[in-house]
Amino acid sequence: MRFTRSFTATAMCAPTRQQLYTGIFPVKNGGYPNHSHVKKGIKSIVHYLRDLGYRVGLSGKTHFGPHESFPFERISEDIDFEAIREFINREKKQPYCLIAASHNPHCPWNKGDQSVYNPEKITVPPYMVDTPETREALCRYYAEVTELDREVGECMKLVEESGMKENTMFVYTSEQGMQLPHAKWTCYDLGLRTAFVVRWPKKIKPGTISDAMIQYVDFVPTCIEAAGEKPAKDLDGHSFLPVLLGETDKHGDYVYGVHTTNGIIMGRPYPVRSIRSKTHKYIMNLMPDATFNNVMIERDQENFWKSWVKKAESDEFAAKRVNLYLNRPAEEFYDIVRDPYELNNLADDPQYRPLMNLMRKKLEDWMETQGDEGITTEMKALGRQTKKRS
Repeated sequence: MRFTRSFTATAMCAPTRQQLYTGIFPVKNGGYPNHSHVKKGIKSIVHYLRDLGYRVGLSGKTHFGPHESFPFERISEDIDFEAIREFINREKKQPYCLIAASHNPHCPWNKGDQSVYNPEKITVPPYMVDTPETREALCRYYAEVTELDREVGECMKLVEESGMKENTMFVYTSEQGMQLPHAKWTCYDLGLRTAFVVRWPKKIKPGTISDAMIQYVDFVPTCIEAAGEKPAKDLDGHSFLPVLLGETDKHGDYVYGVHTTNGIIMGRPYPVRSIRSKTHKYIMNLMPDATFNNVMIERDQENFWKSWVKKAESDEFAAKRVNLYLNRPAEEFYDIVRDPYELNNLADDPQYRPLMNLMRKKLEDWMETQGDEGITTEMKALGRQTKKRS
């Protein structure tokens, strides 16, 4: 089953994986800035499944904390297929949950075969500024995506070789969006939308495509229910097991976004919150007078940002994209159906005012349930990090 509407609430590494593993949104669990740790006493998928008799292991990337909240059996620092094989086959009679957390595709983009992609022939998406540097960067990124695809395939083979394919739920998800403008470190769909595919022989009809709207905090309760137990009531997420089993084609009505720039490398305070339905997106920029900043801008980490700025001197579209990334209005509102790349802000259009006001109120109500105080929460972000960042 491939989900067309799957979302993380934060387009940064640590907050994304910590909400995925805990079933609790970032501000409430405490891990809302990057390089952060969750609050003391927060439980994760390790606790819930271990209590049900599962072995719970991790191969690859961590980027979470503290250990007490994520006591995985750590089987390898990087993706190690021999270690994965040993873990899967160790105890045939005991159920297991294994997370294979790849480092791909994460900057620097230097893995995979870049020669497969010709920068002159690839199609630059319409929301990006088309420059030679952008094309080169995309080729490096696509090469890492291809390497990730190879890793997923190897993991699938190991499950099949174990003889337990028919009784194994295999989940693939892509984490947050790529490190390009209007994607990672933002609340735009390019940052919050994720790939999500589930294979479960004899349970899920092969080739199914689901438009049900799910979010990362729904993963843990879904796993708990699939293992035969009722999810804990203090989780933010809700099980979408009925969707997987074909009992319904609906799940959530809204998904939420929360971003703090305070604490990321080369970042300065810039809190963003969002709410999205199947048709519209409302974004609240709580410090619109500030200038957005990060390592991609300051260091041009993948060698394309300066080319956008240069082209913006003579190209209207480039100028709009550069300006919106650096300077944003207090409110943004988009028709996701007609404008999937969020290029046309409708916040000042009177006909959308009633719907925008409704979604703003729902977002504010959600923030209250999370203990999210907006700018105050942003300024407390450094206290949630595991170590100081420049």
